[in-house]
Amino acid sequence: MIDMRVIASALRVLVGGELGRYRSSSVSDVERFEQEMQNFLSVRHVLGVNSGTSALISALVGCGIGPGDEVLVPGYTYVATAGAPLAVGAVPVLTEINETLTIDPEDIRQKISPYTKAIIVVHMLNLVCDMDAILAIAKEHNLVVIEDASQAVGVTYRGRRCGTMGDAGAFSFNVLKNIQSGEGGAVLTNSQRAYTRALMYHDPGSYFRPGRVGTSEPIFIGQNYRMTNLAAAMLRPQIRTLDKKLKRRRARRLYWLDKLSGPFGNRMKVSPHNDPDSAVGITVCFDDPEEARMFGSQRGIARLIEGDHVYKDWASIRSGATMHPKLDPYTWASRNDLRIREDSCPQTLHILERTCEIKLFPEVPTLVYRQLVGKTKR
Repeated sequence: MIDMRVIASALRVLVGGELGRYRSSSVSDVERFEQEMQNFLSVRHVLGVNSGTSALISALVGCGIGPGDEVLVPGYTYVATAGAPLAVGAVPVLTEINETLTIDPEDIRQKISPYTKAIIVVHMLNLVCDMDAILAIAKEHNLVVIEDASQAVGVTYRGRRCGTMGDAGAFSFNVLKNIQSGEGGAVLTNSQRAYTRALMYHDPGSYFRPGRVGTSEPIFIGQNYRMTNLAAAMLRPQIRTLDKKLKRRRARRLYWLDKLSGPFGNRMKVSPHNDPDSAVGITVCFDDPEEARMFGSQRGIARLIEGDHVYKDWASIRSGATMHPKLDPYTWASRNDLRIREDSCPQTLHILERTCEIKLFPEVPTLVYRQLVGKTKR
């Protein structure tokens, strides 16, 4: 259900007729959204774009990742996370997750090669990565860290907002995310160079926009990934209520922790979390995959192996095909064993087949939510 404040903000833009970012006679809604998000996140630069995928690609370009570079990506994420490196000519290298459902720092160490240039970490299901360990590894090996925080907009890790800790971050605002505009995304960074490069790439006409690119960075042609004023207008009111929404998620997680502490503890365990004091998501793990399947068949529960965010289901990448054979970076990759196979990440598959997410539905009133989950069988 769309909040009336969001409807009113969108209606204002529709009535005014200024739908495009650069047609506005005054400060555009996109610019206002970027400034408000900068303030909310305490980050130097925010760039509104038209999707989370565009944000990831622009972030990679911003950080100078390109042909021949290897980029570590987890085996549990949306296919776009692995597709973004391919879009800039880089090679995604599949990396295991651990029981926190996020990229495994130990496997990161195992997958680093002389050609590795970046790590894309993914805060899946509002569950945060072990950023302290990851940033330490990146510093040791001089690697770029890009945070895919598409599913964790506003979430914190030890007092820092997801998406702001690495060299760049990416948000998504589609209909399944913490704040929504149908489609939309944002690039976050504290680096002037990364912002300037992402800005140029997201708009092929950026060089003639007034006051947009005042830099010594060479101008290059990009794509059209611009955000619309209508999307920005829908997002702005939601920034102001995001922490309240996350607080409700946190309260419902605590409700479930109490609910799961009864006689069923010997059959399942709550998955570990990299910052339990601030956690706003919850998953549970079983020893027996069949018990996970039965638990995941209930309303408000999802068994993770059965979703569409597992590397084995990335048909478009596992096929090895690109839109043209000469654009396939695997053909001139440093190693011939990088293509994604069914058995590329066995640890990831083993974890996902035994793990279920419990949906917290923060948009649903508390009384309704408790009635919804009250009959859940454990």
